[in-house]
Amino acid sequence: MAVKAKEIYVNLPVKDLQKSKDFFSSLGFEFNEEMTNEQGACMMVGENIYVMLLTEAFFKTFTKKELADATRNTEVITAISADSREEVDEMVNKALAAGGTASNDRMDDEYMYGWSFQDVDGHLWEVIYMPQQS
Repeated sequence: MAVKAKEIYVNLPVKDLQKSKDFFSSLGFEFNEEMTNEQGACMMVGENIYVMLLTEAFFKTFTKKELADATRNTEVITAISADSREEVDEMVNKALAAGGTASNDRMDDEYMYGWSFQDVDGHLWEVIYMPQQS
């Protein structure tokens, strides 16, 4: 039997929850206020796709491992889709204007157009457009 999850939750540790919320709000993301408090915020990325921004102290209650410093180490790259090349550029440009930093150069081939940024905590985000998938 194949596994088919109904929702996905990506958990990311953040140093300053309000700063992270402000950053992602400036990109156009909204938050589920019923699942948001002083320890974490539930960012709605897409239908049944969520990113839980958790304060580092709260995140640590879920693991016995040391937290990675996302500004120096890569623990995950979160990739999200866009509906056009222009939408890719718009989101990355908004991220850069809101205090994010550039990550990799744009990639552009016949299968995919993408660009990436690092959020205010150094987490890597890829924004991709795949014409064949649209």
